[in-house]
Order: sequence, then C-alpha cells, then structure tokens
Amino acid sequence: MKNLIEIISYDERWPSEFRRVGALLRTAMGEMAVRIDHIGSTSVPGLAAKDVIDIQATVAILDREAISTALTTLGYAIVPGIDSDHIPPGRQDSAEEWRKYIFRGPVGERRINLHVRQVGRANQRYALLFRDYLRADPSVLTTYGQIKAALARLHPNDFDAYYDVKDPVCDIIMAAAERWALATNYAPGPSDL
Repeated sequence: MKNLIEIISYDERWPSEFRRVGALLRTAMGEMAVRIDHIGSTSVPGLAAKDVIDIQATVAILDREAISTALTTLGYAIVPGIDSDHIPPGRQDSAEEWRKYIFRGPVGERRINLHVRQVGRANQRYALLFRDYLRADPSVLTTYGQIKAALARLHPNDFDAYYDVKDPVCDIIMAAAERWALATNYAPGPSDL
C-alpha cells in the first residue's frame, strides 16, 4: 500500500547505512556541512522506527541555492512546502530558530530524509538532544516506541493524524530532556561524520 506508515523493530544495519550515506553527503557538501549527524528514531539503538534514515546536516548559513546545488549532484531533491519544524508550545523563539530545508534521497535508493538546519538554532539542538536523551533513558525509549507503533497501527494511511499525536508526545519528551540536559550539563558530542 502506498504511503503506509509502518514501524518496524530496530535494525542493526541502520548505523552502517547512515555512515555510508553520510560519507557521500560529507563529500558532496564539503566544508559547507559543519556537522553531519544520524538523528531520528533509527539513530537510537533498540528503538522501533519507520525504515527511513534521518540525517541532520548542520550548516553555517541556510543558503538554499548552495545547499541544493551540492545535494542535487547526489540525486537529492528538496521537499517543497516544508521550510520549518514544529515549534513546541510555550517557546518564545522567533520562527527563524525553526527554519530548515528537507531533502529526500535519490529515487530508487534507500529512503533518506535529510534535514538541513543552521548551527546554533533551536531546531538544530532539538534533534541532537532528543536523540541523546532517548539513548540515555531506556524507559522513555520503550514507551516512545510503543506510542509510535500504536499510532502506525491506528492510522497507517493518515500522516496528519500520526503527527498530530506524535508531535505533542515529542514535546512532552523534550520537556524531560531539557531537565535532563540541565542536570547533566548536556552538550552534544562531536559530529557523527
């Protein structure tokens, strides 16, 4: 069935698939990419996920033309109509803090979502903190996986319904992640690539 939301068990191949694709991105983007990180559910060992590798390329400046030029050499295409992330309730940031570009990987190859965000912006930190908090707290990881599996089972063809519930769940997790970050003096580690 086309556009079916399917959550599968963690696949041990996901990290190596990220490294293979990330190395190609590193070559294509060169120094434009400040960081290239494996993010999203496939980056968290043990977490059930959609079989889509999410990658965050962090850039110094969100220059759409330069980024697109570099990525089209690999067959990536920008996703029209998506130019920002979900803003968690209560945030007082400007919309600029949540701006991004998202690219799909080459047609016919492994499914990739490439999120290009600017260094130091709220959304760039969000992706890394969310990932690192789930890696640090197995109980949250398990519960989040169960919620995603239930949503996919209840709404397999309805992306709006899936994200209408998933985004607020992520907001709740992020509130706990922010407390964890304060308690542990969290700072993202080095770039994955």
